[in-house]
Amino acid sequence: MADWRVLRNSKTGQVILPRARLCKSFWCHLKGLMFVVKLPADEGLLFITAGESRTNTAIHMLFMRIPISVIWLDKNGRVVDTALAKPWRPLYTPKAPAQYYLEANVAVLERVQVGDILNFDEPSLA
Repeated sequence: MADWRVLRNSKTGQVILPRARLCKSFWCHLKGLMFVVKLPADEGLLFITAGESRTNTAIHMLFMRIPISVIWLDKNGRVVDTALAKPWRPLYTPKAPAQYYLEANVAVLERVQVGDILNFDEPSLA
């Protein structure tokens, strides 16, 4: 059973993403959004790693068919970097160490800025 969360800006209360599926397992990290043809605007994957790192939160876009937004968060949920990741690019890494990263529809980038603090402790009921 998937564990879905609401991703919300802690200062404004604005919902950044209504449905972020927690991605904790090796297999989820391995597959990510590879081979996805269409990503709903209200869904994404929130990857969780053991600790802050630039290396462990790097992504590749091999076997990706669509561009995605990537948002990297530190251990406190503060946005440390963002990127528009394009298909078949070998590597994207955050500018600063991160513990979490979100892969979602490209429109999500319009609702987030570096320095924002995001909460994801609220379960998604949708």
